[in-house]
Amino acid sequence: MMRLPAALNRRSLLRVGSLVLLIGTQQIARGASVVAVRLWPAQDYTRVTIESDGELKVREIIDTDPKRLQVEIEGLDLVAGLRELVGQLRSSDPNISSIRVVPSIPNRVWLDLALKQAVKPQVFNLAPVAAYQHRLVLDLFPFNPPDPLEQLIAQRVRELDAASERAARLLGGETDALGSVTINDPLGDLIAERISPNRLPGPTVAASTPPTPSGTDRAGVGATVSANRSAPAAPRAASNQRPTDRLIIVALDPGHGGEDPGAIGPGGTREKDVVLQVAHKLRDRINATKVNGSPMRAFLTRDADFFVPLNVRVQKAQRVSADLFISIHADAFYTPKPQGASVFALSTRGASSAAARWMANKENAADLVGGVNVKSKDATLQRALLDMSTTAQIKDSLKLGSAMLVEVGRVGRLHKPRVEQAGFAVLKAPDIPSVLVETAFISNPEEEVRLKSESYQNSLADALLKGIVKYFSQNPPLARSRSV
Repeated sequence: MMRLPAALNRRSLLRVGSLVLLIGTQQIARGASVVAVRLWPAQDYTRVTIESDGELKVREIIDTDPKRLQVEIEGLDLVAGLRELVGQLRSSDPNISSIRVVPSIPNRVWLDLALKQAVKPQVFNLAPVAAYQHRLVLDLFPFNPPDPLEQLIAQRVRELDAASERAARLLGGETDALGSVTINDPLGDLIAERISPNRLPGPTVAASTPPTPSGTDRAGVGATVSANRSAPAAPRAASNQRPTDRLIIVALDPGHGGEDPGAIGPGGTREKDVVLQVAHKLRDRINATKVNGSPMRAFLTRDADFFVPLNVRVQKAQRVSADLFISIHADAFYTPKPQGASVFALSTRGASSAAARWMANKENAADLVGGVNVKSKDATLQRALLDMSTTAQIKDSLKLGSAMLVEVGRVGRLHKPRVEQAGFAVLKAPDIPSVLVETAFISNPEEEVRLKSESYQNSLADALLKGIVKYFSQNPPLARSRSV
């Protein structure tokens, strides 16, 4: 056998060794770098997101102490970016009290979270999607999660407290002197059934006054608004309608949130922000309105900037026995030319147009961007239950959508003159008339400016309210006993 010279063998080995050393320091030993870290606190849950240029792995989770959660992460090159989480933590976070980042062996880091309450953690990876790279997500769900119905009750209790204090100041007396004041308050009755009397505020007085919408009169819609000096004038109820005597609950669903910004306008306006602002304005108007003698209350599927999966939005509306479900969005397209508002209802037989199908696919992808844990058994079950929508629900949704479309068309341009239909996942509540409102094209520079305008948001909220009232005036809610 022919042998190579010994000197050549040594030179070859030296070259190979040098190459290994070079690769080892720059490539082999290199872990993923942190691109961004984000903290999303909310009463529903707190989310911790670590975005990196490579996939991270969780080696160990220690959650034996209910006041502490420790997660060992493998694959990190630098911990400096991870330490930015400490600066993002707010004292108002309902779940996390402090964060520590502790380096372990090379390429491993411990994330140590001190907790304010016991949580049920979910830790999972998200593949790159849209503008995001690899994401490692820690969702901290309270062991005793907030109940949507309790949240609705708590909102009413806060209003009663505030109203009692204002009344006491105006009358120059103490709050407890108002105990004899009584009004017809269906939600107050629900509170009395739901929680013990010693948890309720003593006095019962009129609810707090919402801000007066500017530039829009509610006359001629077919409803009556609670007697309130600063509330806008409201139309009279139609004389041929028999008054109902129960609480009407409208679920408002501001689209996107948290990790999912929704569409972004050319000026940087985020869909998730403007639709939440519109939802807050519409909530205040609904809470000040009666239809045929029945008071209305609004419930928001999210009232802050955090991500809510599509099926959970519907689940919340069902929990409060909502009479309507209205999802609020802002449209977008690849070019800035399209403009105008649209209203969509569910279809189980295909989309009414190619544009409606495209829009449904885009909105249904929100869970991918927002980051849903696809391995969660509860999420899989809920998605299966939402595929049971009925013909009657779709028929009522079209009636609601038509009423709203007419009113929205009075304050701005319409993209389509009729209610469109497609397979929107968020509209699949089998027992609740549901519509999705695209308020405008945020991708259009002119409409982006309008969406940011408070005056237009007020006009839009007024129009949506008129559509809701018109629907109930023509389709009174069924008298039913609410299960609490």
